[in-house]
Amino acid sequence: MKRLVLTVLAAALSLCAMATEPTNYTKYVDPFIGTADYSATHPGAVVPHGMMAAVPFNVTGSELNRFDKDSRWWSTPYDVRNGYSVGFAHGALSGVGCPELGAVITMATTGDVEACRTKRGSTYVDEVAEPGYYATTYTQFGVRAEATATERASVERYTFAEGGQANIIVDLGTALSNESGAMLRRVSDTEIEGMRLLGTFCYTNQAVFPIYFVVRLSQPAERIRYWKLQPEMTGIEAAWSGDSGEYKVYERYGREIMGDDIGAIFSLGNVAAGTEVEVKVGISYTSIENARKNLDAEVGAKSFDKVRSEAQARWNEMLGRIRVEGGTEADKTIFYTALYHALLHPNVVSDVNGEYPTMESSATGVATGYERYTVFSLWDTYRNVHQLLTLVYPEVQSDMLNSMVEMSKEWGWLPRWELYGRETFTMEGDPAIPVIVDSYLKGIRDFDVEAAYAAMKRSATTEGKHNVIRPDIDPYVERGYIPVGLFAQDMSGDNSVSHALEYYVADNALQTFAREMGDEALACEMERRAGGWRNYYSKADGAMRPIGDDGNYVGEFDPTAGANFSNTIGFHEGSSWNYTFFVPHDIEGLIKAMGGAKRFVDKLRMVFDEGHYDPTNEPDIAYPYLFSRVKGSEHLTQRYVKQLLDENYTTAPDGLPGNDDTGTMSTWAIFSMMGFYPDCPGEPYYTITTPRFERVEIDTREGVLTIVKQGEGDYIEPNGIMLGDKRIKRYRISHDELMKAKELKFKTY
Repeated sequence: MKRLVLTVLAAALSLCAMATEPTNYTKYVDPFIGTADYSATHPGAVVPHGMMAAVPFNVTGSELNRFDKDSRWWSTPYDVRNGYSVGFAHGALSGVGCPELGAVITMATTGDVEACRTKRGSTYVDEVAEPGYYATTYTQFGVRAEATATERASVERYTFAEGGQANIIVDLGTALSNESGAMLRRVSDTEIEGMRLLGTFCYTNQAVFPIYFVVRLSQPAERIRYWKLQPEMTGIEAAWSGDSGEYKVYERYGREIMGDDIGAIFSLGNVAAGTEVEVKVGISYTSIENARKNLDAEVGAKSFDKVRSEAQARWNEMLGRIRVEGGTEADKTIFYTALYHALLHPNVVSDVNGEYPTMESSATGVATGYERYTVFSLWDTYRNVHQLLTLVYPEVQSDMLNSMVEMSKEWGWLPRWELYGRETFTMEGDPAIPVIVDSYLKGIRDFDVEAAYAAMKRSATTEGKHNVIRPDIDPYVERGYIPVGLFAQDMSGDNSVSHALEYYVADNALQTFAREMGDEALACEMERRAGGWRNYYSKADGAMRPIGDDGNYVGEFDPTAGANFSNTIGFHEGSSWNYTFFVPHDIEGLIKAMGGAKRFVDKLRMVFDEGHYDPTNEPDIAYPYLFSRVKGSEHLTQRYVKQLLDENYTTAPDGLPGNDDTGTMSTWAIFSMMGFYPDCPGEPYYTITTPRFERVEIDTREGVLTIVKQGEGDYIEPNGIMLGDKRIKRYRISHDELMKAKELKFKTY
C-alpha cells in the first residue's frame, strides 16, 4: 500500500512538473526555411539582434572540388541547394537584396593543406540548425563542425573523428563583399588578429567599412603559415578562375601579412581520433582591441556547450514573449521561424565598451545608456518590423530610435538604408520618419525628441541640391509631384512615382508629429503635401502614372510594366498595379478618386485575381487589408490573407515569398497569423483579420494582450468581434484601444 501511494504521488508530482515546465519555443524554429529561392536567410549560429553570425559558406561543388559560377548566393553565404562548404563566415546579413559581408572564414581540415579555395573545401552531410547553433560534417575530412554564438563572438567546435594531421584555416580572401583588402597578424601560437575591408553594398561606392577580428584556438599550433594569392587576382573571380590563380604559402613571413587575398594556416600536428578543438572568434567594427574585448567579455573561458545553452535560453526568452495555442504544428513552425527571422536585424554594432563606428566618418563614438544598432533597411522594415518591435520588444525599439537619432546628429540626416555607419542610399523615401512617429505615438519617448524632430524637418524642407535624403524634393514641394527624368536613384533608372508616394507617407507622419510638437504651420504644409498623390492618379486609366516635366502623363501606359523586378519608367521594383493602392494614409480619398467603394473593391480584387499582386516585395504588402476599409468587404481581407499565407509560407526551404528583406516578409506572416496588421506606417492603427491560432498571448509594455479565436472557421462572424468587454463592428482599431482592452476576441464561422 505504501509503495502504491508513493507511486501515485510520484506520478502526480511528475505531471505537475510537466505542467509547469517552461515551453521550449526554439523547437518550433527551422532556420533552413528561407534558405532557397532567394529569400536570403541563413541557418547560421546567431543570437537575437547579434553582431556576430557564424554562417556556413557553401557553393556548388563537383568531383573536382571547384567553385562553380552557378553557385546560388544572394546576400548570405549560404543556399541550401549548394553542397560544397569552405567553412564558417563571421558576420553575415539575413534577407537582404544585395551581397555583402560573409567574410573572415574559418575551417578545419586534415592532411596536407590546400591554400587554394577551389581545392580546400568539402562536401558535407548531417546538417543541424537551431536558434544559436549550427552543425555539419565535412565528408572529405571526417570532421564534425559546430558553431554557436554570443552577441559579438562565436565558438566553433571541430571534432576530428579519425584524427591525423589537423589544420585550422583562416581565409580573408573569400567573402560576398565587393571590396577586398586585408591584414593578418600573429599574436601567439594560439591566436591571430586582423581586419578586412567590406562594402560597396548594392554596387554603390558609399559603403566601405572594416571588420576587425581575433581568432583564438583551444590548443597551440605546431606552426602558423600564411598564404597570398599570386598574381593580382582576388576574391570570387579568383575562385572562379580555377587553376589560373597561384597561391604562395609562406613558411616564414614575419608577424604580419597584407593583401587582397590572404589567409593563415594553424597546423596542429597529428591528433588522436575524437580530438576536439575549439575556435573562438571575436569581431568588432571599431578596432582589433575591441574585438578582443568582445571575445573576452562574452566568451572568455566558457565552454562551447555553455555558450550554446546561453544562446538557446536567450532565444527562448525572446520567442516566448508571444505564446500561441491551437493551429497545426506547421503553423507554429511557420510562426516562430518568422519571429526568429524578424529578430535578426537591425543588429547591435556597439562593442561591449559602448564604442561604435560613427555615421559617415572615421571616428569612434560611445553609446551611453543604449545599444547602438545598424543594418537599418528602413524602406522594408518601416512597414511592419518596427511596429512589431514597438509592441513586443519596446526596449530594443527604444535603442534603435536612439541609434537613428544619434546618426542624425553625427551626419545631419536620419538614415534610409544604413549599413555599419554608412548610408547606402538604397531604395527611396524618408522611412525613418514614420518609424519614429509610430513609436512615439505608442509611448516610446526615451530618445532626444527635439533632435529627431529637427532631423525630420531638415529632410522635409531642405532644398534638393543640399538634401541627401530627398534630392528630388524641389518639384515635389512646388508642384506636388516629381517629374520623370529629374533624378535616377540607381541602376534601375527613374523611379519618380515610387519616390513621391513614399514621401507622401513620410509627410503624413510628419504632419502628426508636427502637431504633437505644437508646430501647426508645418503640420498644415505636410498635410497639403501628403495629398499630392492625386497628381499621379489617372482616372482614365484607374491607376498611378508617371508625369513628365510638362505636367502630362508620360508615354504609352502599361500598368503591368515593371512587374517581377523588371525596369520601367516611374516605378521601383514593381508595376503601377503594385503602387496604385499605396496611399495607406488616405484610403478614403483613394476610394473617392476611384469612383466609390464598389469600383475600389472591384479594382483591388482584379489586382489579386489576375495575378498582379506581388507577395515577394513591399509596395503592395498591405493590399489584402484594404478591403476592410469598405463596409461589407471585410471578408475579402480574411479570404486573401488566408490564401496568401497558405500559398507563400511553408516549412520548406523556399517557404518565404522571395527576399525576406531583413524580416519584413516574415513579419507580415506574424501579424497576419495573430489576427491584426499595422496598415499605415506612422499611424497607430491595426486592421483586423481572422487569427490562425485559437489563442495568442503577447507580452507588451502595458501587460499581456490576448487574442482569442472561437470556432474553427476562416471568417469572422457579423458582430463577432469583442474588444475587451465591448462588441465592435469596426475592423480597424487603434493601438491605444487594443492596449487598454487587453483582449481581442473573435467568433468565426
